[in-house]
Amino acid sequence: MALQNIGDKNRDDAFYRYKMPKMVTKTEGRGNGIKTNIVNMVDIAKALARPACYTTKYFGCQLGAQSKFDEKTGVAVVNGAHETAQLASFLETFIKKYVQCYRCGNPETEILITKTQMLQLKCAACGFVSDVDMRDKLAAFILKNPPEVKKSKDKKALRRAEKERLRNGEAADKVAATKQKKSGPSKSTKKKTCGSSDEDRSVTESHSDDDEDEDEDEDEDDVQWVTDTSMEAAKMRMKEQLSDVAAGMVVLTTEDKPKPTKKKSPPRKSESGNSQESLVKELKEYLKKSPSANQLKTQLSSYSGTPQEVVDAVFEAVFDGIQKGFAKEVNKKKNYIVAALAYAEGSQTVLLHAIECFCKKASPDAVKEVAVALKFLYDADLLEEEDIVEWYEKGLSGDNKGSGVWKFVKPFVEWLQSAESESEEEE
Repeated sequence: MALQNIGDKNRDDAFYRYKMPKMVTKTEGRGNGIKTNIVNMVDIAKALARPACYTTKYFGCQLGAQSKFDEKTGVAVVNGAHETAQLASFLETFIKKYVQCYRCGNPETEILITKTQMLQLKCAACGFVSDVDMRDKLAAFILKNPPEVKKSKDKKALRRAEKERLRNGEAADKVAATKQKKSGPSKSTKKKTCGSSDEDRSVTESHSDDDEDEDEDEDEDDVQWVTDTSMEAAKMRMKEQLSDVAAGMVVLTTEDKPKPTKKKSPPRKSESGNSQESLVKELKEYLKKSPSANQLKTQLSSYSGTPQEVVDAVFEAVFDGIQKGFAKEVNKKKNYIVAALAYAEGSQTVLLHAIECFCKKASPDAVKEVAVALKFLYDADLLEEEDIVEWYEKGLSGDNKGSGVWKFVKPFVEWLQSAESESEEEE
């Protein structure tokens, strides 16, 4: 079965993971009874994660013709003779309205019905909730025929329970091992030693002697030795170790010498002697010339700062002052990010840290779009799944766990992990 990428914008992307079958139609009947049968409508709807009756009804609404989908046989029929290309174009508009996320374009969305009877699309990748236009005829049909609620993933629950069971078992084994060490050998080992030969007894006795020596050493280690640090005690020790003449030459003082004051380290500098702030200003001035990615890469090589400092400066200079539309700007200026990543020798950790530093200084509107920006970079193969998840987990457990950026990154990380588990199940 021939497959194609979901969404017209992703048509030429050879590595796009979301695919659906190409539409196959068949004209049946003649005269007034002529009709068009979409042969693989069930497979298409399954790939889009939407009921087949939604797509069939949408065709009927757009063509102004009667349409019907039989749940038992899986046959989708639209009255009249219609070309495959025309139906395929209608399917693309359906995907844009009812499948793809309005912000990041990801087709892995879920239809939600609010209390006020409004339709929304919740994206599993970036967490954005899109409002669907209720003026469309299909919206009323969806309200009358809501999608089935997805059941909880039993396999995930089983895996989590298995992990928890293994953790509890390991903890119980450790407790049992410590108890066995404290209580000594078990009855079974005692019986074996009683019925053993003289040679075995001699071996066990030698082992027990070694154990006793080790216990004595451990007891000695537990003793805390206290040294008298008074002036009189120090003089007595010196008299014992030194001669009277040598002891008289030693002068004991209790006055604390003034500690040398630590000089403040100068701000980070570039090759031209500029600080980090002036480096950002210098890059801003250079970016006004609209350089190419190769020109920017050459310019970055003239700085002597660390890769992290330079990439942080690039990210701040390129996206400084952006509020709404931050993710779109990241997608537009990916070539500059590629140049910065090349300067950092492909270190994705440096790039992720630069994004984190930028979010600390950026406006709240820009931080809200960080998940979409990460998805654009992930789709462009500039970021890998493992690095993103590791960066996220370190951020939650580190000093910056209170930062607000992590709650906006969380939906994207959960989407990555769920996609990985689903691919493992398919394999």
